[in-house]
Amino acid sequence: MMSAPKITFIGAGSTIFVKNILGDVFHREALKTAHIALMDIDPTRLEESHIVVRKLMDSAGASGKITCHTQQKEALQDADFVVVAFQIGGYEPCTVTDFEVCKRHGLEQTIADTLGPGGIMRALRTIPHLWQICEDMTEVCPDATMLNYVNPMAMNTWAMYARYPHIKQVGLCHSVQGTAEELARDLNIDPATLRYRCAGINHMAFYLELERKTADGSYVNLYPELLAAYEAGQAPKPNIHGNTRCQNIVRYEMFKKLGYFVTESSEHFAEYTPWFIKPGREDLIERYKVPLDEYPKRCVEQLANWHKELEEYKNASRIDIKPSREYASTIMNAIWTGEPSVIYGNVRNDGLIDNLPQGCCVEVACLVDANGIQPTKVGTLPSHLAALMQTNINVQTLLTEAILTENRDRVYHAAMMDPHTAAVLGIDEIYALVDDLIAAHGDWLPGWLHR
Repeated sequence: MMSAPKITFIGAGSTIFVKNILGDVFHREALKTAHIALMDIDPTRLEESHIVVRKLMDSAGASGKITCHTQQKEALQDADFVVVAFQIGGYEPCTVTDFEVCKRHGLEQTIADTLGPGGIMRALRTIPHLWQICEDMTEVCPDATMLNYVNPMAMNTWAMYARYPHIKQVGLCHSVQGTAEELARDLNIDPATLRYRCAGINHMAFYLELERKTADGSYVNLYPELLAAYEAGQAPKPNIHGNTRCQNIVRYEMFKKLGYFVTESSEHFAEYTPWFIKPGREDLIERYKVPLDEYPKRCVEQLANWHKELEEYKNASRIDIKPSREYASTIMNAIWTGEPSVIYGNVRNDGLIDNLPQGCCVEVACLVDANGIQPTKVGTLPSHLAALMQTNINVQTLLTEAILTENRDRVYHAAMMDPHTAAVLGIDEIYALVDDLIAAHGDWLPGWLHR
C-alpha cells in the first residue's frame, strides 16, 4: 500500500479556505489517509478549523490524522506539501490602514492586494513571514512542495525564489480557471467544452486562445461570439455571487480594445491601469461601474457570513461540499501518484515568455507529475499585452529589489511607477503617502523601513 503524505497548512485559521482545499483532498483516493497538520498563531481559529476539518474528513470517509500546531517549525516537520494562506495584519488593522491612509491622500482603491500602495505595503508585511517559512522548510522538510496562495502573488513568489531558489514552490490563484467558467456562463455553454491557452503575469494573464468544442468534435474561436454577446447586451451576466457592486464592464471594454480577455476581475483590473479611477471623474466610475472600496466591504460581509456558517458547521453532523476550483489537491495528487495534470501557476520566468523580463514572475500552464511542477514555454506574447504587463512588472521589480536589499528608496520608486498612483498623484505627494503608510503600519513592517 502506498504511504500517505503529510500536508501542512500555514494559516489554518482561514477556515473557509482550508475547508475548500481539504474538501478536495479528502475526495482523492491517494490522499484520503494524509496526515493534516494545521498551523495558526490564533488558537481559537485553529480550534474552529479543527472542528470543521474533522467533520469534513469523517463525511468524506477519509481516515488520516489531524494535528494542530501554533509553532510553525513543528507543523512543518517532514511535510510533503505546505499550503500557505494567510493575511499578515488582517482586515483590521492593516487593510483598513491601506485604504484609509490612501484615501486621505486622494487615492481611491478597489482591492489593494496586488499592486499600488496597498499591494506594496502588503508585500512588505508579508514577505518576511514567507521567508521564515522557507527558512524552516530548508531545515525540517527541504523536499516539500510549497503551494502559496498569499497575495500579492507575483511579488511574494519572486521574493521567495530570489532568496530561496532551492525551495520547490508555486504561486496559485483561481483566476484562470475561474474566469473561463464565468465566460462559459456568459455564453450559456458548458465550461467542459472550453479549450484555452493563457499566459502573462498574476492577475494580468490573457487568454491567447479561447475555443469551444463543437458537435463534430472540432474547435472554434470563441472570441467573435463573446464580443457579439457583449455588444448585444447579453454578456456579462449578473455576478454569480449576487454581488451587485461588481459588474465586469471593465474587462469587456478592455477585451474590445485589446482583442484578448484578461483573467482577473474588473474590480481588480481597474486599479492596475491608469484609465478608470481618477479624481473628479465620477463619469468613469459610473460608466465602468468601478466598485471603490470593494475589498473592505467584502471583508465585513465575509466576516459576518463566516460567523453564521461556523455555527452551522459546529451543529452539523456532517459537512458535504462540492469540489472547488482550486488547484491544490490536483497538484498534490499528481506529484504523489505520478498521475499527470496541467495547472496554471506563478513561477520564475526562465525562458518561458520571451518578451517579458527574465527572472520576473509569470503565470503559465505547468505540467505536474512525479517530477514536480514543470512550467511550459509560451514564447512571445502579443506586443501590446506584454507592454501592459510591463507597467505592473516595473512595480514588482522595484519592490522585490527594495526588500531583498533593504532599500527604502526603492519603495518610493515602486509606488511612483504604479500606473494608477502615477495617474492621480504628483511625485512629492507619492513620497508623502508612502511615508504616512510606513508610519501608520509601524511594527507590521520590517524594522529597516523605520531606520
